[in-house]
Amino acid sequence: MKINCLIIDDEPLAIGILESYIKTLDYMNIVNSYTNAVDALAVIKNENIDVIYLDINMSRINGLEFLRTLKKHPLIIITTAYREYALESYELDVLDYLVKPIPLNRFLKSADKLVERLKSINDNKVSATTEPHIFVKVDKKMVRVNLSEILFIESLKDYIKIHTSTGCHVAYKALSSIIEELPLQNFVRVHKSYAIAIDKVKSVDGNSIEIGSWNIPIGRIYLKNAKEKIFSSNVILPKNATLPNSDNTNK
Repeated sequence: MKINCLIIDDEPLAIGILESYIKTLDYMNIVNSYTNAVDALAVIKNENIDVIYLDINMSRINGLEFLRTLKKHPLIIITTAYREYALESYELDVLDYLVKPIPLNRFLKSADKLVERLKSINDNKVSATTEPHIFVKVDKKMVRVNLSEILFIESLKDYIKIHTSTGCHVAYKALSSIIEELPLQNFVRVHKSYAIAIDKVKSVDGNSIEIGSWNIPIGRIYLKNAKEKIFSSNVILPKNATLPNSDNTNK
């Protein structure tokens, strides 16, 4: 199966270079290329797109601003001549950040990362007949974590701590990586260090979310999207999902 790619860049020369790179890989397919993000909206919503190569400084709308308007989107690889947007981009969970002029070897390294991420996502897709779950590597063994038991996930630099109703799991994995494996309708990133299960939210007070006995901060750049998803959520709490006893947990 081919990886479907979309290119959004207001420089025809930059589009041409990316197209030539993509065509060197037989497992990648260019669905279309656009010189502005607005024209690409219909394709993003209606077509099966795996990755968008997205420029930042464009005439009609900034690439990062455009990304924030999308409630659901494919994997994103930023392509830009400016290094200063790197931190802001990664806080929006982009897969990679390529600085123009993009060398072929750097593009190929990014393509390998893309393949690995898509493989991880596909490996964690579960059958409708089983309890939805993911597997994470904990102390050299793969541990099954049921999605209905996850309360929130905390970033610890190179590790993540998955807080569940039955305990915690610490795994060597990036927060942005684990988020890609979770259903977007059930989970949302609310801070550079936290992602939460929407159906476990007890209350929202300003820039803080209450889950069990924990108070989770909401980061400024995540505030609008997080509150929209929480307040408009149609998620139904599974019958077998339980919250931890507040007397036995720590914030």
